[in-house]
Parts: sequence; C-alpha cells; structure tokens
Amino acid sequence: MSEYGIGSEISTLGDVYSFGILVLEMLTGRRPTEEMFKGGLNLHSYVKAAYTNNLWEIVDSILLPMQVQEKTKSAMEEISIEEPIHKHPNEEKAIHSLFGIGLACSVESSKERLNMIDVTRDLNRIRNAFRSHEISRV
Repeated sequence: MSEYGIGSEISTLGDVYSFGILVLEMLTGRRPTEEMFKGGLNLHSYVKAAYTNNLWEIVDSILLPMQVQEKTKSAMEEISIEEPIHKHPNEEKAIHSLFGIGLACSVESSKERLNMIDVTRDLNRIRNAFRSHEISRV
C-alpha cells in the first residue's frame, strides 16, 4: 500500500517510496494489494526475504527469456519444457541492481530511502553496462 493510501503527507520522500514499490511490482509481477500480502507481509518484505539467495524465484517469468527444450519421454511421446536462458552476466547484475533500487526506495523509514539523484545515477550505470555489452557484441 502506498504511503499516501495510509494517510501520509505528500512529499518527495513519499514519491521515492512509490517509485520503489513500482519497481518491485514490475520486477515481480505482483501487486502490493494481493491477498498474499497480509499479516505483516508486504511487497517490500517479500522481496527483501528473497533478495540474497532466492531472487530468481520471485522474478516475473515474463522478464526471463525462455527456451523450449524438447525431451523425449518415450518413443511415442515428446515433451516440451521451458527453461530460463541465462544470458550475459550484465543482465543478472542489472536485475539484481534494480531490485536493490526498489528495496532502497521503499524502506519504511523515509530518512533511510535513496534520494532520486542517487537513483538516477544507479539507473544510468545499469544502462551504460548494457550499452557497453551491446557494443562488445557488434
């Protein structure tokens, strides 16, 4: 739930919080109003719990390129299985960094949130990492 939705005053720190939640929504494909977020669990805590070791389990599958692998179960039947393709390490780093930005912007304490200057710097760094990867592939 947005800070504004719970009666907080309008401020740039509230906007930073909303931006962070939006980033987490886009990366997980989950909305902060889903039924699973009850009893103290929210989108921020859900991502924070998975951030270190289980991040790829919560990434929205639409963001992960998939490849179809044909596997034969028997001579008469063929099974198609979709598995994630892990592309360049920069892509994994970018996803991890974007989650970090979302978490840093949506911490409960407004004083601990990233400011938008730092967010912009980090987003530019991620973009530049992709650009250098694209140039090296040409």
